[in-house]
Amino acid sequence: MSTIRDIALAPSGEKKIAWVERNMPLCRSIGEEFERTKPFAGLKVALSVHLEAKTAYLCRVLAMGGAEMHITGSNPLSTQDDVAAALAASGLEVHAFHGCTPEEYDANIDKVLSCGPNIIIDDGGDLVHRMHTRYAHLLPGVIGSCEETTTGIIRLRQMAREGTLRFPAMLVNDADCKHLFDNRYGTGQSVWDGIMRTTNLIVAGKDVVVAGYGWCGKGVAMRAKGLGARVTVTEVDPIRAIEAVMDGFRVLPMAEAAAIGDIFCTVTGCERVITEEHFSLLKDGAILTNAGHFNVEVDMAALEACAVSGYEARHNIRGYKLPNGRTVFAIAEGRLVNLASGDGHPAEIMDMSFAIQALSARYLAENRGRLAPGVYPVPRSIDEAVARRKLDTMGVAIDTLTQEQRDYLGI
Repeated sequence: MSTIRDIALAPSGEKKIAWVERNMPLCRSIGEEFERTKPFAGLKVALSVHLEAKTAYLCRVLAMGGAEMHITGSNPLSTQDDVAAALAASGLEVHAFHGCTPEEYDANIDKVLSCGPNIIIDDGGDLVHRMHTRYAHLLPGVIGSCEETTTGIIRLRQMAREGTLRFPAMLVNDADCKHLFDNRYGTGQSVWDGIMRTTNLIVAGKDVVVAGYGWCGKGVAMRAKGLGARVTVTEVDPIRAIEAVMDGFRVLPMAEAAAIGDIFCTVTGCERVITEEHFSLLKDGAILTNAGHFNVEVDMAALEACAVSGYEARHNIRGYKLPNGRTVFAIAEGRLVNLASGDGHPAEIMDMSFAIQALSARYLAENRGRLAPGVYPVPRSIDEAVARRKLDTMGVAIDTLTQEQRDYLGI
């Protein structure tokens, strides 16, 4: 039995899912293929991804392939209750609701994993980690997992190095058709959508500080520049720092950038990026946001502790008055601003990411028992197939190498 907020919200969720289905032609075609071939017949799939309409459609695509779905959300503030209700009303098992406490979040994960999943689809590594710690007795039944995020891949690689990873894990985030588009264009657009709709403030003319210049940071910085902001990047990687400079951005340590920024966005996947040492340097009115993964990049506990007082300045924005008399603002409790304050990435972008997820899950099912425990890149054949199918849906044709050219290149 599902654990959701209100089943009566299902009609609203169905409208959202229908909209993204219309705008996710690649996943739609994969679903039609899965319905014919049933690659997941007899298999249980445990899924923890930000539970909004695009994720819901992925769940339905997998169910079309015969999967018995057990679903939860990967962030307490990104679950949309009407979408969860729509999935539950259509017969899928869902354990997720918006605004759940940390204890309720863990309980929902437990309910999903207790089914004894064969395939895990994860966002951040919470399912995989808990599977190894609390549900180790069910590990023999796991064929493998697919990881959506950079943060989750970091956790998987650490487990693989330590020899504790007990099944094969597909590095979905590292596929070109995922990180080159989802992380850069998806994050770039959805972050500013979330910030602008939450604050109702202009970006043009402001100083924006982007912490981290990976693919997500590149997208956030690029879109901020396009909106008319002056952009400063902070980095720990010297190569990425040079890249940011050559892309036209100022690069500074956070200790210097803190005094400059009007809007901050952390996109590092690491903890304590903006901390107590920076809070007193911030301008009056500075806005703090995070688009990395967990709510640890802006040290919210330290901000709460050092603030003289706090108040709700606007829906999903909390103001903190500091001892120096300045007030700073944090959006969505330091959680993912594009999901906790918006609808996440555009449907056309997630069409590619979730196509990679669906085909990687099928790859695991087809190779059951053939892959040793460890981390695996998404096969290039899947990446290229997704790209070609996506181009077809966009009406774009490309050239093909002649045999003479293939011979010249040694292919």
